[in-house]
Amino acid sequence: MHQSCLADRLGRFLHLAEPELRALAALEDTERLVPRGTMLRAEHAASREFYVVRRGWMYSSILLFDGNRQILSMHLPGEFAGEVGLAWEKAPFTITAATDTVVRVIDKAAIRGIVEDQPRIAALLLLLAQIERVTLADRLASIGRTSAKSRVAALLVDVLRRLRAGGEPVEEGIVLPLTQEEIGDATGLTAVHVNRMMRHLTDDGLIVRSNGRVRIADEARLAGIGSHVDRYAAIDLSWLPPRRGEIDDRA
Repeated sequence: MHQSCLADRLGRFLHLAEPELRALAALEDTERLVPRGTMLRAEHAASREFYVVRRGWMYSSILLFDGNRQILSMHLPGEFAGEVGLAWEKAPFTITAATDTVVRVIDKAAIRGIVEDQPRIAALLLLLAQIERVTLADRLASIGRTSAKSRVAALLVDVLRRLRAGGEPVEEGIVLPLTQEEIGDATGLTAVHVNRMMRHLTDDGLIVRSNGRVRIADEARLAGIGSHVDRYAAIDLSWLPPRRGEIDDRA
């Protein structure tokens, strides 16, 4: 049984029992390498699978009628990509590799078995989907109602905290593989404006940039500027059902 990327992520919230580990490992039976800049799945393409990012960064985007692109969400190691396609036969977003990326492929139909046989895992997946939904709403509010400096600050803090929640080392800074154009597409800014805001954050002593890495020097202050709320803090797991067989084990 190979190590499940999804089990690694869910195991940060719950102690997973052996049947749950086996069920999650069975989902990820295919691994795929996606080179940087490659489109993994196009908007409106058939949506028969989704992905867990094992290594690297991806993002979901839509192409607007005027030709502009809006990046909606980043997909970092251990996170889902393309799971919103569960609701439709055609994919609503394009998924692109921001770096050389390795993903595990999950057949949509396989989720039915998790829902039927592993209700605690299914509930936790629902919980994580709600976190991502609220995170997207936070980004909408940021783009619609905050300054350019605030938008860039919010993106940096969001990436830092999600990487940390996923167990990635962030103390010495993070490698930010996004181009200034990609950051602009995620924040509704031009590449020139992004460059200017990054310089302002550096000059203000909030971030330090060196050798392709970004270290956040004052996380609390940067989060304040970005009006960022850590959606992975104080998660309520009290409502999750017991794992299948747990009640019998206690009897």
